[in-house]
Amino acid sequence: MTSKLKTVAGRLRAVWMLLLVGVVLSVTSPVFLTPTNLLNVALATSVAALLAAGQTYVIILAEIDLSVGSALGFSAVVTALTLGTYGLVPALAAGLATGAAIGLINGLLVTRTRMPSFIATLATMSVFAGLTLHITSGNPIPVTDYDFQGIGQARFAGVPVPVWIMLVAFGVFGFVLARTRFGRYVYATGDNVEAARLSGIRVHRVKVLAFVISGVLASLAGFVITARLSTAQPTAGAGLELDAIAAVIIGGTSLAGGRGTLLGTLVGALVLGVIDNGMNLLDVSPFLQDVVKGLVILLAVFLDRNVDVLRRLVPRRAAQPPARTPELAQHI
Repeated sequence: MTSKLKTVAGRLRAVWMLLLVGVVLSVTSPVFLTPTNLLNVALATSVAALLAAGQTYVIILAEIDLSVGSALGFSAVVTALTLGTYGLVPALAAGLATGAAIGLINGLLVTRTRMPSFIATLATMSVFAGLTLHITSGNPIPVTDYDFQGIGQARFAGVPVPVWIMLVAFGVFGFVLARTRFGRYVYATGDNVEAARLSGIRVHRVKVLAFVISGVLASLAGFVITARLSTAQPTAGAGLELDAIAAVIIGGTSLAGGRGTLLGTLVGALVLGVIDNGMNLLDVSPFLQDVVKGLVILLAVFLDRNVDVLRRLVPRRAAQPPARTPELAQHI
């Protein structure tokens, strides 16, 4: 295998994990490979995948955003309250603006106050979770708008709309990350922030925009889960930030920054979705499901941190000297 192929294989190791889990479940459960079940897997994955897409931008910068779950819940509540008074379009705009504002706050806290992103977003996670519970008094807000419900419950060409939203979001933001100047700035800043600054990149602006993208995608995930449930649950996003981070890590994005793709993140989210679905099909205890997911995350991080060590353990064939031709042998 050439060096280039080894690099591609390493970046797409989540694909091998997905294939392995898929093969095991297809053997152990006859229901797994049915079209209906596979669509259910994609539908169940859509919310965490949207959160993970924004989280990818942040982690490539060697930062982290723990507030995406709270941003989802807070923006969903704002959307539901606006929807009942002003209608669909203002509600969607208010939800997206709320997510962007939360991302902006996170980005400014990290860049202007020099707080570690772990601490800053841990604080905003608590703040917005508390505000959500205060506004709603802990009660869900019903959503009866038929058009809004279609975001989470309708189908297009036989595929649930949330799956289309997920694919379009990954396509758009994947293109931005891989094919635009801003995307190159994200990778450069994550790889070496000081070198990026010296080369003229406004690293603070790049980080703020990455957090804003994370907040916007969290609000989009809030639309999906609210429309699916027909209610804005104050605790809808609780714990989802961990699933999002896990999907990013499994997808091959380095916690040290400078490396990662949205394709890998999408596959990582599908790995978690398939594992959840498979364990439900096999009637595995929900307590053990968390154990399995934790072990998968540990395996992904281990592979990321020790890939060079593992390569050295694989024996390589010694290079053979070129065979001597008869003419060369005569001269010797």
